[in-house]
Amino acid sequence: MAINVGDLSFAFPEDWQVSQYDEWAFYRNLFCKMWDGVKGVDVIAIDREANIWLIEVKDYRQHPRTEPSDLADEVARKVFCTLAAMLPAKIHANERSEQGFAKKFIHGQNLRVVLHVEQPAKPSKLFPRSINPEDVQLKLRQTIKPIDPRPRVVALGQMGNLPWTVQ
Repeated sequence: MAINVGDLSFAFPEDWQVSQYDEWAFYRNLFCKMWDGVKGVDVIAIDREANIWLIEVKDYRQHPRTEPSDLADEVARKVFCTLAAMLPAKIHANERSEQGFAKKFIHGQNLRVVLHVEQPAKPSKLFPRSINPEDVQLKLRQTIKPIDPRPRVVALGQMGNLPWTVQ
């Protein structure tokens, strides 16, 4: 199962269920219109043990970030909004596939949050390397501790032992 987010291709194990949440009709046409600022994570994956993986992707190789200090807060808000959307999606989504995915999400056993951040390999004034992954991970850990006490911040070549690959 492969999902493309921008220029990155995420390949998940075959027995996982994966969805590009920010493209759901329920999210785009209903949920995000409730209030200003409602956002969602890029990808939701459910593994064979019913662990829920909320994955946000940021690729700053071509579009540098201007305010790196608020990245952890931005991701935390997206995670929070995504979690808030799942029960209403299970009940009110018009697309059966979205409704079914939300139902499986609701029955999940564990929540995991992963921020995938790509930065320029060779920093320059035009494309600086402004994100310190360790700092973002620490702030994210402090912010979303009740959701996932061990969130991950990863990049190509620094995926750790995550069970999917990215190209």
